[in-house]
Amino acid sequence: MKVVNSLKSMKDRHKECRIVRRKGRLYVINKRNPRFKARQG
Repeated sequence: MKVVNSLKSMKDRHKECRIVRRKGRLYVINKRNPRFKARQG
């Protein structure tokens, strides 16, 4: 899991990436490739 300032660059890594909001934090998740995870700092 990477912690980044801007999730836009992380979302563009793969077309399956989705931005979800959990517990007040923004996350990028990818169900097909679970390595692509990020959280907004």
